[in-house]
Amino acid sequence: MEIILSNMDGTPIYEQIVRQIKAKIVGGELTAGEALPSMRLLAKELRISVITTKRAYEELEREGFIITQTGRGSFVAPCNTELLREEQLRVVEEHLIAAVRAAHLGNLDKAEFLGIAETLFEEET
Repeated sequence: MEIILSNMDGTPIYEQIVRQIKAKIVGGELTAGEALPSMRLLAKELRISVITTKRAYEELEREGFIITQTGRGSFVAPCNTELLREEQLRVVEEHLIAAVRAAHLGNLDKAEFLGIAETLFEEET
């Protein structure tokens, strides 16, 4: 499983892992019942602490994205991907509302705002 970590990203490493695994689940790259790498293996592959991968897996389990079975490992939880997508859309809308408010405060017009959004969107993909 490919996960790319960035020290330039202001987000903690465990959150970067959570975000990328969620995206793989919602996007269908990881399917229900599919095994995830063990915490130790993922930590070794990413060259990070096992504590960090443990925290990421705990967060994913708390949010219902994965199930951890003692002695067996962690697996993608059976879930309604449409529901997960709707939740992500809600989060995006909340962030966009904040961005639009900031744009209004900065006297940006619609074209400038959309240009910034487009540039950032392209940089992330």
